[in-house]
Amino acid sequence: MTASDQLISSEFAALVSTASVEISSDGHQLPALQDNFDRGTSVTITFLPGDNYRRNIETAAALRRAGYNPVPHIAAREMTSRDALGDFLQRARGEADVTRILVIAGDVAAAKGPFRSSLDVCHSGLIQANGIESVNVAGHPEGHPYLAQQNAFKALGTWRDWGRQAGIQVEVITQFCFESAPILGWISELEAHGGGLPVIVGLAGPATPATLIKFALRCGIGTSIRSVRNQIGRYSRLLTDAGPGDVIRGLQSGCEKSKASIAGFHLFPFGGLRKAAEWRRSYNGRAPRSAVPLGRHPPQWPAR
Repeated sequence: MTASDQLISSEFAALVSTASVEISSDGHQLPALQDNFDRGTSVTITFLPGDNYRRNIETAAALRRAGYNPVPHIAAREMTSRDALGDFLQRARGEADVTRILVIAGDVAAAKGPFRSSLDVCHSGLIQANGIESVNVAGHPEGHPYLAQQNAFKALGTWRDWGRQAGIQVEVITQFCFESAPILGWISELEAHGGGLPVIVGLAGPATPATLIKFALRCGIGTSIRSVRNQIGRYSRLLTDAGPGDVIRGLQSGCEKSKASIAGFHLFPFGGLRKAAEWRRSYNGRAPRSAVPLGRHPPQWPAR
């Protein structure tokens, strides 16, 4: 390994060590989280079809009391009214000290209220009115089944411009992929459309190939799913839990401009929180822990 490679590995190890993680909205994973992830970790809270936002607030408050940084999802199409969205944000801020949210459109075809897209939430004025300091929005390196890629980049540009005007930090969290090439290509295309948005790369935590394929199909993952399918039956180790190390190594080999946009990582713990935490500790141990490069710091999460 060259000195340059060592620096890259150290930088990525530092970012992995501060990776955020995701739990479900019902809060039943809190004991497992406490057993495996350090206090201060940023934890996103899913908002699945049919969820009641009041339960999400309860989970966020429980996370805050336990010493974690809660980052609730706001699913635009699940919000039944402007008042409901305002209540969600106000209570999340007041009861769980939430200053960071993740805004998504939601996995239902028809909106239950006035918000049909994440941009409708952006334009509502309610984010600023409730003291939210930072917003994550979704990026889809392998495309979105209901949104053309050109329109997706246009929407991200709108979020970027809104964040600058509102004085709110906007970052992109990508959907997970099983290869690095789609991620690097997508970052390059994002830069070609004006860039200016830090990218948090989503990683599929360690799980069996069958579990990964199940979640990939559910989440609309595209071409890189072949990298998992091709592995089944080829190597016995892949019938256990390999983790996203290959994706990170691929990202490390990308061009400097693409890597410069990567501000952190987010773990989707499909195989469970314990396995995700063990992988994170193991990966971090492969590079020097002194690993914050000059002029750059691990992402500071005011809330993820």
